[in-house]
Amino acid sequence: MIFADTIILSDLHLGSEVSRAPAALRMLKSASFNRLILLGDIFSDLNFGRLKKEHWQFLGYIRKLSNPKREIEVVWVEGNHDHGLSQVMSHLVGIKVYQEYVWEYCGLRHLAVHGHQFDRFLSRNRVLSSFLSAFHLALQKMAFGKKRLIGFLERFDTAWLRLSSKVAGGALAHARSKNAHRVFCGHTHEALSLKRDGVEYYNSGSWTQDSATYIAIDHQGPRIYEFRDPPDDSLEHDVTDALEFDFEDLSA
Repeated sequence: MIFADTIILSDLHLGSEVSRAPAALRMLKSASFNRLILLGDIFSDLNFGRLKKEHWQFLGYIRKLSNPKREIEVVWVEGNHDHGLSQVMSHLVGIKVYQEYVWEYCGLRHLAVHGHQFDRFLSRNRVLSSFLSAFHLALQKMAFGKKRLIGFLERFDTAWLRLSSKVAGGALAHARSKNAHRVFCGHTHEALSLKRDGVEYYNSGSWTQDSATYIAIDHQGPRIYEFRDPPDDSLEHDVTDALEFDFEDLSA
């Protein structure tokens, strides 16, 4: 079990065939934390009709976490795929949406921003990007359940339009302009940590691949974890029972 002040996850892409929402939910249920940051691209697109039952279950649990009685701060930082969902998200799960989020912890200034702002190809080719996103979604539907195609999609998902080094460079420069000691991004789907000129950069990876990663921050600093399902099937059964309640509660 993970004990942390802050948990950061990104790029869940709810509505996508390759979204690992059930695994993300199991991770959250097995962790103890004071703050949760959903660091963008929680949705695949604006079409809620693509959301499956397990996607609604994840949203239902997020709404429960945001209940003031739990004393957990839940933050959503908007990504390029869920752009335009700010008002909907706030109403649906009761959390505030930010373009970027800043907080202090252990005397250090932390900054969370999705990272697409530093993807120059994406910002300069919005029409082409929209076309490629639609093409990618079609490939996901074709590949669902086929390991060879899923493997191809994982490599494609990491590479297309997302240059990790450029996003990291832009994020580090932005952090320095904000006097931040640490900056956290998603977008690239590639977990990464590096330090440059006294500023630390972390990328939380994604939850659309076999290697699902997230960041946990405690007094020892940020660490990137890969989530692995526990071997005990009983935990999965317990979570399944709880998920049914979450989904029904959200739909009420």
